[in-house]
Amino acid sequence: MPDSGVTVQLTAEVAGHRVRLVSPLLRRILLVNLLPLAVLLAALLYLDQYQDGLIEAEISTLREQARIFANALGEAAVREDEPENPHLVPELARPLLRRLTEPTPNAQARLYAPDGILLADSRVREGAGGAVVTEPLPPAIDRGRILGLVGRVYDDLLSLLPHGARGPLLAGLRSEGSKVEGSDWAPNVAEELKQLANTTGRSIAPYVRRTDDNRLLVTVAEPVSRNRRIVGAVVLIREAREVDDSVLAVRLSILALFSIALGLTVMLSWYLSLTIARPILRLAGAAERMREGRGRSGAVPDGLLGRSDEVGELARSLSESARALWTRMDAIERFAADVAHEIKNPLSSIRSAIETLRRIEDPAKQRRLTAIIAEDVARLDRLISDISDASRIDAELSRIATEPVDVAPILAALVEIDEATREDDDPRLILDLGEGRLVVQAVEDRLVQVLRNLIGNAQSFSPRDGRITLRASLLGPVIEIEIEDEGPGIPEAKLENIFERFYSERPQGEGFGQHSGLGLSISRQIIEALKGRVTAENRRSESGQVIGARFVVRLPRG
Repeated sequence: MPDSGVTVQLTAEVAGHRVRLVSPLLRRILLVNLLPLAVLLAALLYLDQYQDGLIEAEISTLREQARIFANALGEAAVREDEPENPHLVPELARPLLRRLTEPTPNAQARLYAPDGILLADSRVREGAGGAVVTEPLPPAIDRGRILGLVGRVYDDLLSLLPHGARGPLLAGLRSEGSKVEGSDWAPNVAEELKQLANTTGRSIAPYVRRTDDNRLLVTVAEPVSRNRRIVGAVVLIREAREVDDSVLAVRLSILALFSIALGLTVMLSWYLSLTIARPILRLAGAAERMREGRGRSGAVPDGLLGRSDEVGELARSLSESARALWTRMDAIERFAADVAHEIKNPLSSIRSAIETLRRIEDPAKQRRLTAIIAEDVARLDRLISDISDASRIDAELSRIATEPVDVAPILAALVEIDEATREDDDPRLILDLGEGRLVVQAVEDRLVQVLRNLIGNAQSFSPRDGRITLRASLLGPVIEIEIEDEGPGIPEAKLENIFERFYSERPQGEGFGQHSGLGLSISRQIIEALKGRVTAENRRSESGQVIGARFVVRLPRG
């Protein structure tokens, strides 16, 4: 099969023939087996729902923590100089915010006034001499070279997926995606608190983003209130390392399972190639050797013939077809040789008669030679007609489908025709039909031809006023038809020879050349083509004396 494009073909020498190790069939097997794995891998690597669930849990936990911070600040860091104007005190809020954040080292908390001014930051403290020191979030975890490479490859693959960001984002959340740099970004607190004051049952939306160093940051904001008055907002920022670690662990597990499945798929595909594609190529080589005439025997390897699967059935069918083809070719060669031999005899007789006719002038002898020529021409015509009929039978029976044929009316019609045309002293046909439905699977015209040949053969050997019995009976899965005569019988050594082509064993007194010797051969050829069998045997008396011949035809029931 031709391959499109440029492909690398690996070949090996097997039994003197070049066999492709990477065949088109192997590539198709691999493609069919790998395609579901690839689809499954892409679906599993996406992991949107799993990652979104983890982020939702992270947001829920972080929001609950921010509410605790907001409640604590509302109770401990708010001063009410005027009952209607409570306000946050930065000096009280800063140490409290740091103490609240200390148990969470990878988190950062910020406190904003209602107008958006930053009042406190858990990562900012006063150092020695009154200097301000900013403590950044802990650095990103170094997962090693291999894990880092895996993470980068995953991120690159995920960037090709529909979301288009470097990591999947929680549906319904606002995000700045990869445009956000660092962790200094925060929501517009003044605007959020203003909208929050004018709306009941609403909360500040969370924010999820990735930084340039591939950190996944989750930000939530909660209002700080005192006596149901909003005095500020707590913004809590936390690195969701557990989310990335969980997703990476799942991805590595998926990758490991995929690698194992990939290896098994490749090995199974290679095994299928060895058990299917390679044997088919070997069968193709055997067929090519047969076509070239080099595979008369043993063309199909014995290893393929011994297999018990479909390839073995194909190999055995190919071997049997080749054997039948060679048998048919041998039969054709023998038939051609027999035809040439049989035609040569009358032609030689005609040529001799013509040469003699030219040299003699006696009118009586000339008439005798002319009669011999006429007899040989008639014999030659009869021989050619029978040869043509014999050569046409196989092709005709291979094209025509058999059908159920009732034997009883055919035999009755042959007996009726014989009664209407026979002379007074000719042998009489006696019909004996058994019980049951005498229907065979055959071609009616050819079955009639066989019966006429066998009846004609029996008539030529039967004595005057003799009896020829036509008997049909049901024997299990077959119908048996017998033609019995009262003639001299058949020599025991010739019971099989009489079915050979051009064999002629004629009764005494019959003129030479009146039969071609193909009648019984054609009859057997037809019966065997109809999956039946025809045999000949002698009829004997109680004392063992031959009292006639019997031809038996067995055909499958219709």
